[in-house]
Amino acid sequence: MPKGPALRGAILIACVAAAIVLPSYARTQPPGSQPPFSVPLDPDGVQRATIILDSYSYDPPHLIVQAGKPVELVLRSVTTLTPHNFILKEPQAGLVVEADVGAGKTMTVRFTPTEPGVYPFYCDKKLLFFPSHRAKGMEGLLEVR
Repeated sequence: MPKGPALRGAILIACVAAAIVLPSYARTQPPGSQPPFSVPLDPDGVQRATIILDSYSYDPPHLIVQAGKPVELVLRSVTTLTPHNFILKEPQAGLVVEADVGAGKTMTVRFTPTEPGVYPFYCDKKLLFFPSHRAKGMEGLLEVR
């Protein structure tokens, strides 16, 4: 049995490994299992919402916005080790967003959707040989009306 510094080192390695690997077993609710969130239009004409990025999930996972009106999303990561991103690639609809959000960080993205439709957003981060965050359920829907 290791003692002293060796034991503390083994415990630290086990804790870090658990923090990285165990969340991969968490599965989010698929988009559509929660009611969609209609993003309000502020008096200045901007649609604003906050999305929480957690262990392989976005909350809310389904947003409804209006076409032709600017959207401002605050992306707030509540993870302590795992970085995430927010990818929304639908150029024909005015939606080209790629934002990296470090663990515990917040960033704001802005865009103006031009075409009605339902568009997926997702996190494509991945650790070594593990499945991508999207494969683990980290995706959502932006519905433009």
